[in-house]
Amino acid sequence: MSLAVDTNILLYASDTQSPSHQSAMAFLEKRSTGRELLYLPWPVIMGYLRIATHGSVFNEPMAPKVARSNIAELLSLPHVRPLGEGPDFWRCYEEISRSAVIRGNLVPDTHIAAILLEHGVRDIATNDSDFRKFENLRVQNPLADFT
Repeated sequence: MSLAVDTNILLYASDTQSPSHQSAMAFLEKRSTGRELLYLPWPVIMGYLRIATHGSVFNEPMAPKVARSNIAELLSLPHVRPLGEGPDFWRCYEEISRSAVIRGNLVPDTHIAAILLEHGVRDIATNDSDFRKFENLRVQNPLADFT
């Protein structure tokens, strides 16, 4: 099954101090060696770079070069695809916005959900329960579901 990965899974996999580190790493390692497509929306990538290198989020933030290298390593895999906004993005964003009140922290999640809708991607790996609000997505929580 092909699926997209959310920022929090990438962050947990990188944060060796996180109690979720092992589960996130095991999930990503399995996906990295598989053949099924793995999608990384650009907002997820940028969110990872922003948070992983942020000094007030982590006691020991990641060096920007290391964070970029982590992303480059994933993007170099033949079955990993970055996804961005296309010509139907705004229509998809508005479609999703009709079924939920989109404001505050839900705006970036809606951005990602609209990109996935536009590209026909239905599955996302995330620990963020807000993604369950989007009817176009099937949410997999690898921190709870991965074995």
